[in-house]
Amino acid sequence: MKRIVFLFVLLAFSQAAFSSGKHDSGADQSLLDDSRTFELKVPEPKYKLRNPSGKPVSVEESWGYVSQLHIDEYSPDFPLTDVCLFAADLNCYGELIDIPKRSAVFVPENVRVHFVAICDSRSLTHFVINEEFGVRDGVLDALVEAASDFDGIQLDFELVPIRDKDAYLSFIDALRSRLDGKLLAVCVPARTRRLTDEPYPYDEIAARCDRMIVMAYDEHWSNSRPGPIASVEWCRNVVSFALESIPAEKLVMGIPFYGRTWAESPVSGAWYFSGVTRIMTENGVEKVEYEDDIPKFTYETTVSITGYFNDAYSCVNLGRLYEASGVGKLAFWRVGHEDPEFWRWIDIAAAE
Repeated sequence: MKRIVFLFVLLAFSQAAFSSGKHDSGADQSLLDDSRTFELKVPEPKYKLRNPSGKPVSVEESWGYVSQLHIDEYSPDFPLTDVCLFAADLNCYGELIDIPKRSAVFVPENVRVHFVAICDSRSLTHFVINEEFGVRDGVLDALVEAASDFDGIQLDFELVPIRDKDAYLSFIDALRSRLDGKLLAVCVPARTRRLTDEPYPYDEIAARCDRMIVMAYDEHWSNSRPGPIASVEWCRNVVSFALESIPAEKLVMGIPFYGRTWAESPVSGAWYFSGVTRIMTENGVEKVEYEDDIPKFTYETTVSITGYFNDAYSCVNLGRLYEASGVGKLAFWRVGHEDPEFWRWIDIAAAE
């Protein structure tokens, strides 16, 4: 049985009781002890997870994403060669905001630190990367200035409009020319084939950067049918396609640490009147109350939940798949989401 021991130090209480020279003779003397120990019993899980076996995954580079809102979830003991601070963003005026501070994270001397720049709006991405709107140069200057304290910068623009492929490639070119030798990495979505209208042409982006992080996750997403975040067969197809266009020395394959759950049927939403009355009828609602003249009903129902997630076993398997494919660089989204056991299965080897 796992136990968590809580240690309560009551020095402040005892000082408050005696500092004025007054003593409450009716006080419980046990409360004035320096410390007391309590035990909280946590039930053992009924499920069992598989444990990895064999040798650790050998990598040349391991990239870990660290949220600047959760720096405490990173440890210098993690086997990482590169820490990616997530993330600087762009506001509606095309200004770089929320720039991470390099000093916020302590890393060993041989670990590089990058800052990640995101743009989570298709319209804003279009506005920022096209010269005609007059903000592109300002964004580029801000990115270069922010990168001055870091070993590199990573572009994570995940909503590039289809017709803006050339503008995005030009934006990467312009950024690369201003970085003065700092490492430039670009994140791209996972593909198993090239799209007819492809805003992320692997080969053309690879020619413009030092590393390409293929985000090999979200095979299934929040609005899809239930399924793995990154199944083995899907990842095998993703890395196979990536190696056709990206030099192995530049390719970094992403591994997800997180999981998702799906409900069998939705239990919340906005409805037509006919939908509301159908729901009430199907669930045997017997009473409608009027709250401030607005009809209201309640009912209870059972919802089946399906979840897929990654543990040390599944992540190690993906790492071995990429290792066997000749990929020596992995990236993990994100630090803090992982099964802690996973870190024991990464071995950083010197590049040949």
